[in-house]
Amino acid sequence: MNPDRTLMLIGHKTEPIRKAKALGLDVILLQHKSKLQPEQSALADVTFVVDYRDWSVIRPLVETAHRTWGIGAALSLTEPGLDVAARINDLLGLSGTGYATSHRLRDKWQMRRHLAASGADTIAAGLVRGRDSLSAFGDAHGYPFIVKPTDMTAGWGVLPVAGPAAVPRIWDQIQRLRRDGVTYGTTLFTIQDFLMEEYVSGPEFSVEGFSFDGRHAIVAVTEKLVDPGRFVELGHTLPARIDPDLERAIVDAVQRFLDVMGLKDGPSHTEVRVGTQGPVVIESHNRIGGDHIGDLLRAAYGVDMVEYALGWPFRLVEELPDRPRPLAGACVRFLHGSSGRVIGLGGLDEVRARPEVLAAELSVKVGDVLRPLHNNWDRHGLVAVRDHDSDAAVSLCHELIGSLRIETAGQPTPARRELAPLGRMERQ
Repeated sequence: MNPDRTLMLIGHKTEPIRKAKALGLDVILLQHKSKLQPEQSALADVTFVVDYRDWSVIRPLVETAHRTWGIGAALSLTEPGLDVAARINDLLGLSGTGYATSHRLRDKWQMRRHLAASGADTIAAGLVRGRDSLSAFGDAHGYPFIVKPTDMTAGWGVLPVAGPAAVPRIWDQIQRLRRDGVTYGTTLFTIQDFLMEEYVSGPEFSVEGFSFDGRHAIVAVTEKLVDPGRFVELGHTLPARIDPDLERAIVDAVQRFLDVMGLKDGPSHTEVRVGTQGPVVIESHNRIGGDHIGDLLRAAYGVDMVEYALGWPFRLVEELPDRPRPLAGACVRFLHGSSGRVIGLGGLDEVRARPEVLAAELSVKVGDVLRPLHNNWDRHGLVAVRDHDSDAAVSLCHELIGSLRIETAGQPTPARRELAPLGRMERQ
């Protein structure tokens, strides 16, 4: 193994390992036992099956691996592994993102505190300290406002507080979430603190970027379809169908934000809402966006963000220009809205056979009891497509997702709800 070409990957799916090997890299994989697949061990040069969230275990393992083989870069593109990779960068003096930057992106309270201390644009926020703190925040900053865990993902535990009468119920939900923890969807997150934030009413977008030695190349602005009550993401379209002046304002806001946060290299996925005061960063991540956004970027722009994330630490890829021109439109829509016990599934093979389809999935099986829509893990399936522009991709996505069938007891076809791109939470 060549230390100048040795990459330590933390917690990845199989595709990035395969791409790292195609780039000529030697790969040391740290993988959680619940996520390990046989192909990963076959592809990686060295595999450690370990709870990589436990730094007391990881640190001596990394030190031994570095003495034995050398490590040129450490990287994770999965949320629970980001801070671990950053700690490794700090420990070994590597050039990637360090823990201070990674953690203030992961921890939403640290992000708000850092923005406020830097004099950057932000919104009012505070930690939940008890039921009275909810009422006090509402009195000080108005209703509605949002409560959410400080370090979760996929919309888990996001609670809108519509008015003073909702406070007792929200407090009960916070206590239940703290007690029960994450009960499905993933095993690698724990509920810790809860954050209160001002609610920003308006359309939502995400900004897909890659930073090169401190220069933030914005690859795409993604239009988001979001449930207005629970903020579950139900679709993404790129390029976003958006006024050019607003798009420039969003891009400028995100580039300023990434400067303030200290991100220098690698991918970023930043979620923005456009309120009365203009674009507001809601949260950001030093990784590629989920929900097949990476597939949409490849289809619409010809940019493989996974390859860039793997190759840039070794300077195996050229820098991207800011705002590359789109080649096509791409869209993903998620299936949701049915209820009951699943008794039959259909349509998946026919949808996958279409040449425009990038991905098609049903995430439920016969016998499952469908849950109400509370977070991204409650969605039932998806279709992602490429077409000549965004409008065509959206139209095709809506057509094809209607071909996926989930039959439930007492309800032969799913009652799929269509939502407008903009949702508004009404005051009570």
